[in-house]
Amino acid sequence: MATATFLSGATCNITPTGGAAVDVSDQLSSCEVLLGFELLESTSLSDTGRQAVKGLQSVSVNLSLYLSYGSTEMEALLSAIVAAGSCTIVVSPSGTTEGPANPEFTITTCTLDAAPVIMSSIGTLAVATVSFSNGTWARDIV
Repeated sequence: MATATFLSGATCNITPTGGAAVDVSDQLSSCEVLLGFELLESTSLSDTGRQAVKGLQSVSVNLSLYLSYGSTEMEALLSAIVAAGSCTIVVSPSGTTEGPANPEFTITTCTLDAAPVIMSSIGTLAVATVSFSNGTWARDIV
């Protein structure tokens, strides 16, 4: 199997439910999207080992963002997501042009686990790690 080096530069847009999309790519330090399905027990008495079938979609998004303040900055976006209760996240591994080598993932109605709103230390850049869960996801390569 051939291997290729992938230089990441994820693009990420977040839209609070009922709000406007915000491109956070320039504030993004790291991005991790975990997708899958919950496993539903389907083992019968005649099976010799556990069996499962796929159930509901599961999703987890972990972002490290530079925390900044102002009406169009990260703290305002996080506050808007908390107020709305959910958001939509659109992520691509590298750039905005979708294709087989750069799939776009859309996670809808995901919830913010906790919003760090103040982080302050002398001589350091505030990097907030935020986690989202729940919702549904779709992969697009068109």
